[in-house]
Amino acid sequence: MDRPSDCVFCRIVQGDLPCFRVCEDAATLAFMDLFPVADGHTLVITKEHFGDLFAVEADSLAAVARCSRRVAKAIDQVIGPDGLGVYQLNRAAAGQTVFHYHMHLIPRNTGDPLALHSRTRGDEARLSATAAELAAALDGSGD
Repeated sequence: MDRPSDCVFCRIVQGDLPCFRVCEDAATLAFMDLFPVADGHTLVITKEHFGDLFAVEADSLAAVARCSRRVAKAIDQVIGPDGLGVYQLNRAAAGQTVFHYHMHLIPRNTGDPLALHSRTRGDEARLSATAAELAAALDGSGD
């Protein structure tokens, strides 16, 4: 698997950079966004490097969708938001900032302003605790 050495998500997959892991399988990895828009903001990425939707292979795309659905159910159970935004951005003009295929799962409550990225780094203790809560919900889901 050829991974760009400057891709932060590839470095996370390889274990070169830490993350607050929620779950993973052979094709995907889900972890907390370090700059969350809301508590529970989770990223689901392909383990193989694909720059965006235009490059991702169908099997990897389907794997991200399956993982996203599982994590969304855990977010609903643990965080209990009014809704959940599922966002996927492609290329800089659309707001993509990390050029590795990924999905944002952002818990939303009535009245929340629409935002996809934050400039404020999340509290590491809270990110760690939320990742553990989501992982536990997934372990107990049987899904």
